[in-house]
Amino acid sequence: MLIEEIDPSAWTARAPANVRTIAAIFSHMHNVRCKWIRLTAPHLESPAQLKRSQCTPEQVRMGLAGSAEGCVVMLGEALGGAESRVKTFRRDGWAQPWSAGPAMLCYMIAHEAHHRGQVCMLAHQLGSKLPNRVTSAMWSWERLWKES
Repeated sequence: MLIEEIDPSAWTARAPANVRTIAAIFSHMHNVRCKWIRLTAPHLESPAQLKRSQCTPEQVRMGLAGSAEGCVVMLGEALGGAESRVKTFRRDGWAQPWSAGPAMLCYMIAHEAHHRGQVCMLAHQLGSKLPNRVTSAMWSWERLWKES
């Protein structure tokens, strides 16, 4: 829903400050999910990464859907108890691994929320403010839960 509302002219537009483009932010979100899957659950297939300077909204939409599926499986295994194949969360190659569980889920949610906020702010700064119905819907957890 968020990607569809982004003005195409804002997708790769540069803000006055030296920050990522909206396309780069979304591709980063997908690529980080792929890294989490690859490092934390190497037995799962990790989707292909996106090139942040060349990805289209459609490629990002498809990529995020695929990496979301992988994260759902990985989280299901991590929160599945003693029989789980996922025992630790490796968020990066340089970072100390964490025990798989609630902290892992919270970290993943915080990462996504941070970047959704960045996209909203950047779109606004580029003169393409997102409609209130879109920004409000992002935080409508009850509706998101029911739709899943």
